[in-house]
Parts: sequence; C-alpha cells; structure tokens
Amino acid sequence: MSKRIKKIFEIKGKKLITFTTGGDPDLNTSLEILKTIINNGIDIIEIGMPFSDPMADGPTIQESSVRSLANGTKINDIFEIVMNIRELNSEIPIILMGYYNSIFNLGIDNFTSKCAETGVDGLIIVDLQPEEDSELFTKSKERGIDLIRLITPTTDHKRLITILSNASGFLYYVTVTGITGQNSANIEDLKKSVNTIRSSTKLPIVAGFGIKNRNDVEQISTFTDGVVVGSSIINIIKDNLNDKYKMINKIKIFTKDLKEGIKE
Repeated sequence: MSKRIKKIFEIKGKKLITFTTGGDPDLNTSLEILKTIINNGIDIIEIGMPFSDPMADGPTIQESSVRSLANGTKINDIFEIVMNIRELNSEIPIILMGYYNSIFNLGIDNFTSKCAETGVDGLIIVDLQPEEDSELFTKSKERGIDLIRLITPTTDHKRLITILSNASGFLYYVTVTGITGQNSANIEDLKKSVNTIRSSTKLPIVAGFGIKNRNDVEQISTFTDGVVVGSSIINIIKDNLNDKYKMINKIKIFTKDLKEGIKE
C-alpha cells in the first residue's frame, strides 16, 4: 500500500478528493489549478490522463480531455505536473486516473517506473478488469503504488470478492450507473450498498461520480470514508476559459466550500 494513501486515511476525518484532467485547459493553468486546490487543504488529488476516447466519462470530462489533447498534452507532461506538485508538497497523495491504452503505449514497466520516480501513489484504470490486470498490479505493487478498484451499483457479491482480492489503497464506489457528471445518487440506496461492501473489506470506501456540490459532499461523507468531486470543477474551467484569473478564483472558492462541507 502506498505510504501516503495509508497515512491520509489513518488521520481522523473524512477525505475530500478532487479530479481534474491534466493539461486542461493548458499545462500551466492546470498546475495553477492543482496548487489552488492543494492550498485549500484537499486530502487527495486525482489527475486525469487525457485520452481521445474516454468512454466512462460524460461530456464535461470528455471535453476536458479534448482541450488538453488539443494543446498537445502527452503522458510525460502529466508526469511533469506530478513532479512540480511534489516539489511543493511531499505529503499529499496523487492518483492518476485514465484508460489502459495510455499505459500500454508507454509499456507497463516504463509507466509504473515513471510513476514511482515522480511520486504517484495510486492508479485508477477505468477500463481494465481485475481478471486482466495482473501484470499492472504486480508492477505497481513492487513499486509501492496502489491499484485502486472501481465498484459499481451493479457489482454482485461474487464479483465484489474478485475485485477485492487484489484491491489496495481504497475502494472507489461509483455512485450512479452510467457516465461521470450526469445523475445524482440516491442517498438511501448508496448507504445500503456502501454498508454491504464494508462487511467484506477493511479498505476505506470513497464515493465518486454524480457528487456535485457541498450538499452532496455533506450527505455522502456521513457514511463513506471520502468523496470525489470532478465534473463541477471542470465546469468552472469550461465556463471561464477566457478569464484564467476568474477561473482560478472560482475554483478556490468552490473547493474551499467543499472542504468546509466535509468537515461538518
């Protein structure tokens, strides 16, 4: 298990995780956004590796990938962002989220080696099933990087056991069926599902997809170990492309509000 992820969950309190796509809207602004988020005391940052066909993502995150790729962002630029963050903050866990193609193109050994070198703590690979990820799991584990598993509302008990067999870091519970940034979760159903998963694992459970604002954060963090907010931040980026100062300021206010919500 990654030392930083382990440490953050050992500290009392619920965790707030933010998602932004690396290189959106450009590399410099992307880094400024991440610095702003970190300065607001966010617990874990998740950086999306832009991909041309992000099928699990809704229009908001798809567009952020398009903007990033249009500016020429490559996987090595994502590692550059990670290194820049590490120079400023050696403690915050950094997770890369994306699709297997990005890793396959670089080579598993090369990719996990770069992750370890730059200070990545965990990976969430949306389209890689537990039955097919043994090579990535082994290489990640060797280098102290967590391969974080996704669990969805349609995961049955048998499938859950398969997913849990090699899970590490924390579990990412997808609160809604479908793609990111669309529907909001039904709180009662979500609570029931999370409690069911808890009976089979000691790993922290974090909820993501469909968590849009402070109210969602307050409600969902009462029965999970943390929450992920992504699309709402990316919408602020999209709505303020012509005014970077305003964009950063709005993200600052919004993430501060989310952090206050998780404390209550």
